[in-house]
Amino acid sequence: MMHAFTEAINSFSSPVAIFSTAFALFALFVTFPKFMTSGPVASAFGLLVVAFFAVGMQNPHFREMVVKPDNVPIIGLIFIFGFFTWYAMRKAVINDDLIEQGKPTIEKTESEEKVMVFPYLIYIEFVVALVYAAVLVFWSILIKAPLEDPANPALSPNPSKAPWYFLGLQEMLVYFDPWLAGVLFPTFIILGLCAIPYIDNNPKTSGYYSFKQRRWGIIAFLGGFWLLWILLVLMGTFLRGPNWNFFGPFEEWNAHKLVPLVNVNLSEFFYVKWLGMGLPHNLFIRELPGFAALAFYYGVLPVLLQKTLLKNLHERLGAPRYAILIILALTMLALPVKMYLRWAFNLKYLIAIPEVFFNI
Repeated sequence: MMHAFTEAINSFSSPVAIFSTAFALFALFVTFPKFMTSGPVASAFGLLVVAFFAVGMQNPHFREMVVKPDNVPIIGLIFIFGFFTWYAMRKAVINDDLIEQGKPTIEKTESEEKVMVFPYLIYIEFVVALVYAAVLVFWSILIKAPLEDPANPALSPNPSKAPWYFLGLQEMLVYFDPWLAGVLFPTFIILGLCAIPYIDNNPKTSGYYSFKQRRWGIIAFLGGFWLLWILLVLMGTFLRGPNWNFFGPFEEWNAHKLVPLVNVNLSEFFYVKWLGMGLPHNLFIRELPGFAALAFYYGVLPVLLQKTLLKNLHERLGAPRYAILIILALTMLALPVKMYLRWAFNLKYLIAIPEVFFNI
């Protein structure tokens, strides 16, 4: 029974299956928030995750990964972030119902019961600080610090992984050049987060939770946070093994596992496979399909969205703020698109100009 369970999970643990399942669950969560955050559904999902870890701990390889000092905080991260995501969305759903009924929000009702900051809030913060300090002390006693041997240039770990908070960037490096994954994307993330209050300055939902009044902003934030960061951290931690190959969570890490790499560029797809001819010598003509794809993605698609799906958003934000928002959103969406293209079609680069170290 246990063997059948582990084999089923390992066979399911391909990147396409994992990402597709995660996107499907996220789509259900933001499409039917009232149902997905209800007590029975949320409890069932939480119990399912706990049961997975309880059964998985019977496997020695999985147990070794979970109890590794480096990975213990990541297991806690799953439950903590999951709980607070559910809690915030649940309060937003309740507030939306109250607003539709013409009643005050939860926060408005609670704010009527005012208390002084001192001593009430100060005492609570002090007690919480003591609890956190005690937890950290016991943690440091029970779990050894994840320190390894001094660096040896003649002996590199396999796999060689960054700290958990950089595993998302390390996973991006598989699909993008370093100047994109290590420079451009982090810069866009920082600038995008700083620009949020200036792009969407709608005064609604200030001081209370609401999903309907902030639908697109919440979807973008949760999608970027869960699907394009937390999920990448989990994949890099538990599914990336020797030689940065994919392994199932219950699959032994075999350093001699060979995965054939047949990645090709879009220009090779277009000229060699589809047209049956050699690659042009002129690099601009050679990479014309990639330039055309990017021109459509960043030039035509925003206009189509403006005229159709995001018409109301464009009218509310105006052209300049809409342009900034859509460029940031499409850049964020480019990561899963590129990942799916790599997994499904072995596509390496849309534009490959190694002559000037420009690859996208």
